[in-house]
Amino acid sequence: MPFRQGSARRRQRTVLLVGSVVVLVALVLAVVLASVLTHRKQDVSSTMMKWKDGGTTKNLQEVILGRCYNYVTARYPELSKDKDCLKIWESLKHAFIYKNPCNITSEDYQPLMELVHHPIPCNKSLFWSKTYDLVHRFTKCNQNFLTLEDTLLGYIADGVSWCGDPSAPGINYESCPKRSECENNPMSVFWKTASKMFAELACGVVQVMLNGSFEPGAFRNNSIFGSIEVFNLNPDKVSEVHIWLMQDIGGPRSESCSGPSIANLKNILEGSNFKNTCEDNYR
Repeated sequence: MPFRQGSARRRQRTVLLVGSVVVLVALVLAVVLASVLTHRKQDVSSTMMKWKDGGTTKNLQEVILGRCYNYVTARYPELSKDKDCLKIWESLKHAFIYKNPCNITSEDYQPLMELVHHPIPCNKSLFWSKTYDLVHRFTKCNQNFLTLEDTLLGYIADGVSWCGDPSAPGINYESCPKRSECENNPMSVFWKTASKMFAELACGVVQVMLNGSFEPGAFRNNSIFGSIEVFNLNPDKVSEVHIWLMQDIGGPRSESCSGPSIANLKNILEGSNFKNTCEDNYR
């Protein structure tokens, strides 16, 4: 009888041992399989994130921090007390890092907007469309006007680019999507959100510099100014809009202040009760 009981116990131990080994092997296989699937998923993600535009600006953090410190210490030291450049960078980074670059929303940038917000003096806001070089040469030598790119937010972002990627390291330095690939990409959403805030801050008399040599029309409804900024001017704060229509020197004269697209702009302004004027080749 004792012999039979001992034999039974040994069989039970053997069964338990074999069962434990089977369970252990199954767990190991599950871990290996999960790892393989994860790597494959990351590889697919990396393969899919091949876009037509250039990638994130190299050393983006250093560029953003350097511009921010320069702006609040050298250009406008009165802002240095309440602007934390490191927090500004972290907020910008969290708006896009590890995110699908086609699913960015304006809400992603709201914390950044709150950190960089500063008042724009009345009568100084200068909007533009298709006149980038000219308008910024103008504000560089005339401190009476400010474009979006002359504010802290526009200054730190002008000419740089960024986008994220769901896989590590979370930032795509190789390529970013163009607007034609997906509209809700990090740069398009950023500039739309920034432009909306810039328009909302305008007060007094505001100016807009448009390109009279641009064949599709000086004012276009699908431009940032035509689709966002003009509709976010506050009639309770803005008294008048001055249109400066500039033609390229020696270039085509596609439109004047009496042209059809300017008439369209004037109708929009008058519909919001904005007084307006237009001047050809403002000097």
